[in-house]
Amino acid sequence: MLKDKTLLITGGTGSFGKAVLSRFLSNDDFKEIRIFSRDEKKQESMRIDLNNKKIKFYIGDIRDYQSINEAMKSVDYVFHAAALKQVPSCEFYPMEAIKTNIIGAENVIKASLENKIKNAVFLSTDKAVYPINAMGISKAMMEKLVAANSRSSNNGSTLCSTRYGNVMGSRGSVIPLFIDQIKSGKPLTLTDPSMTRFMMSLEESVELVEFAFKNASSGDTFVKKAPAANLMVLAKALLEIFEAKNELHMMGTRHGEKLYETLLTREEIAKAEDMGDYYRIPSDNRNLNYASYYTEGEEDISNKEDYNSHNTYQYDIEEMKSTLLKLDLIQNEL
Repeated sequence: MLKDKTLLITGGTGSFGKAVLSRFLSNDDFKEIRIFSRDEKKQESMRIDLNNKKIKFYIGDIRDYQSINEAMKSVDYVFHAAALKQVPSCEFYPMEAIKTNIIGAENVIKASLENKIKNAVFLSTDKAVYPINAMGISKAMMEKLVAANSRSSNNGSTLCSTRYGNVMGSRGSVIPLFIDQIKSGKPLTLTDPSMTRFMMSLEESVELVEFAFKNASSGDTFVKKAPAANLMVLAKALLEIFEAKNELHMMGTRHGEKLYETLLTREEIAKAEDMGDYYRIPSDNRNLNYASYYTEGEEDISNKEDYNSHNTYQYDIEEMKSTLLKLDLIQNEL
C-alpha cells in the first residue's frame, strides 16, 4: 500500500524523525522519505550514517511557506514534527514560539492542502491542554488550526493531531540531563519532587502517529494512554541503575512549568472514543449556526475527570527502572 508513496517529515532530524525513519526503513515502507529541516549539519550526519538512497534531504524552514510548499511537491503523506519544544525557551522568546509553532504549522497545513496531501499528522503535546506557558499555548493554537482547516477544506486531505506527554530521552526530556549529572558526580537538580509527567518511549510516540495515520478522520486528535512518574521516582530509579549516590538539589519550578500535565480535558473525555491503547477525540464539525443543531440537553460532565499525569497509573521505582532499562539511551550509557 505504501511502497509506491512518498512521506515528508518536518523536523525530521530530531529524535522523532530518526525513530520514524528507523521504523519505516526496517519495514521497507515508502518509495521515498523526505527529511525537511533547517539544520544542515544534522542532515549531513544523517545522510552519511544512513547512506540510503530512499531518503531525500530538504533544507528549509516551516516559517517560509515557499520552502515547505516546494518540498511537498509529489508527496503523499506528511508528519509534522518541527517545533520549538523547550518550555523555558518559549517563555523567554514567545514570538519565536508563535512563528514556528503557529505560523509554521499554518504553512504546513496550507502546503498540505495545496498539494492535496492524502494524510497529514501534526504532533502536539500535553502542554496544549489547559496551557499556562507559551509553548503550550502555541501548540494549542496549532491544534485549533488543524481543526479549523479540517472543517473548511473539502479537497479530500485528512488533517489530524496527536497529543502525547514526556518522550523519554528525547530533546527536552530531563533524563539525559540527569545522566550527565550522575556521570560527572554533580547533584541532580530537581524542580519539584512531586511533579509528575507521562512517560512514553520514542517507539510509543511513533506508534501513536502510525495509529493516527491509519485511523484518522479529518480533524481528529489522538492520545495514547500512558503511565506517569514523579521526578523523585525518576531520579532515584536512575541513581539505582547507575549505582550512584549523587545528592539531590531542589531548585524550584522553572518558568511556565506545571505540577502535572493533562492529555484530555473533562469535556474531551466526555466525547472521546476509547480505542484500547488510545483515545480518539472526534472533530466538532458543526458550523456557526448553532440553533440548527437541536439537542435534548448537553451531557452532564460534572462527574467526569480529565486525564492527567496525577490520576493515571503511577510507576514506583522498580517499575521506572524496568522501563528505563529498555531505552537505548540508558543501555548506551551503562
